[in-house]
Amino acid sequence: MMRSPLPLHRLSRHVLIMALCAAMPAVHAAEPVKRTPARAGQPATQAPAGDQFVDGIAAIVNKDVITLREVNVATAEARRELASQKIQAPNDRDLQRQVLQRLIMDRVQQQEAARMNIKVTDEQVDQAINGIAQRNRITIATMQAEIKKSGTTWEAYRDGLRKELQLDRMRQRAVDSTIVISDAEVDAFLKEQQRQGGGGMSALGQSAPAPAQQQAAPAAPVQSGPAMLALAQILVRVPEGTSGDQLTALRKKAEGLLARVKAGDDFAAVAAASSDGPEALQGGVMGARAADGWPDLFLQAVANVAPGQTSGIIQSGNGFHILKVLDRRSPGAQQAQRGGAAPAQPAPQPEQQATRAPQGPMQVTQTHARHILIKTSTVMSDTQARQRLEQLRQRITAGGENMAELARQYSNDGTAPQGGDLGWLNPGETVPAFEQAMNALQPGQISQPIQSPFGWHLIQVIERREQDIADEYQRMQARQVLFERRAQPAMEDWLSQLRDRAFIDNRLERQDAINANNS
Repeated sequence: MMRSPLPLHRLSRHVLIMALCAAMPAVHAAEPVKRTPARAGQPATQAPAGDQFVDGIAAIVNKDVITLREVNVATAEARRELASQKIQAPNDRDLQRQVLQRLIMDRVQQQEAARMNIKVTDEQVDQAINGIAQRNRITIATMQAEIKKSGTTWEAYRDGLRKELQLDRMRQRAVDSTIVISDAEVDAFLKEQQRQGGGGMSALGQSAPAPAQQQAAPAAPVQSGPAMLALAQILVRVPEGTSGDQLTALRKKAEGLLARVKAGDDFAAVAAASSDGPEALQGGVMGARAADGWPDLFLQAVANVAPGQTSGIIQSGNGFHILKVLDRRSPGAQQAQRGGAAPAQPAPQPEQQATRAPQGPMQVTQTHARHILIKTSTVMSDTQARQRLEQLRQRITAGGENMAELARQYSNDGTAPQGGDLGWLNPGETVPAFEQAMNALQPGQISQPIQSPFGWHLIQVIERREQDIADEYQRMQARQVLFERRAQPAMEDWLSQLRDRAFIDNRLERQDAINANNS
């Protein structure tokens, strides 16, 4: 059955969980640093004596400027964050270097979001915050107090959440559609689950869909959930095009960092000073999630690693990793939250408790639909995309043209060659904005243009049916688990490629090299 790249996914975990009802208290989390915007052409701001360049510029990212003042402000904030997490801060220069690397990557992402015309409004941030509060069963006022208690301002939290929502939409558009899970992979995964005696997908503690159309009573919540695994990492990044000699030097760097950790140096402090990972200034903490949600490479590396211990060096397409197992919980030990709480769309829905795998029939209403997708970009604004779809809708409803033919000509989705046909869709298989508009249509009707994280859509409902999906349900859940395993490495690879393609003039790094040569 054909599928659209419109799955319901969730944000990266460390930003959203913060101090909110953490089920695994040993795992720290923190927000990205709030920064002062800087643009090319703005007056340079003076930096402290000894670290001052003539023009006050720390780095240039494509045509954008990061000032020394911006780095110094962010460095002071990072030092406060590390102190609040009881992580030893690196020396001044190393911390400044780490902060600048984070600002550079942030700027690269913001530039790509602008190129893709992906924006997150204040209203969408508010809706995401409401969803997080609902899932943690607290009020907004309590949530604000908890955020403040963690040492982060409410404005910084909102700013970090906005960036996470934006980054998640970028991932949906650029990465998700490239991940294909075959039927053979699903078969192999389910057989492996049965071989391990886990009773299939029931051992994963996944939630059955609970749409309004579902006729069967929902399964009763149980206290045994999926096995949970919390990890931290130290990453030595390997840029694209690295030579053999450079690769050897980077491996030696990773071996040196591993030796320090094995000798007793604090893992979080080493990560904060030396890791190239995006979570470096959180002590390398990547968060906690269901064990099957981690990449296969990570699972294999820590299979026999006890909590508090570290793995050896693992090589991926992104570089060399050193993993630390922060916590490991078996099913039933504690019903832990799954790290991130907000779906990657404007109106997050409350997360359901883990339920047993369905027993007997699972009757749901399936919808057979097609759509036309117009993606936004620097050359296609939201207004232009909506207007184009309004014109296409007029041609269909008043002019008698065929929607399938227009989808083949105009749709930016991978289903365009099939006339935009999405096949039979189960409840929960598409993002909420899309599903809500689709559910409001009768067979034969065509929606008004509606917006999702992927762009703008026209939707046509072809027909509906009641279907027992008990057998299909396990395959759907298995496919989602396999997807999650691949999504993180694919996203890291994509971000690495973005950085490698950017023009970056890191003047602090250059100055350090000059100082080293002169010493």
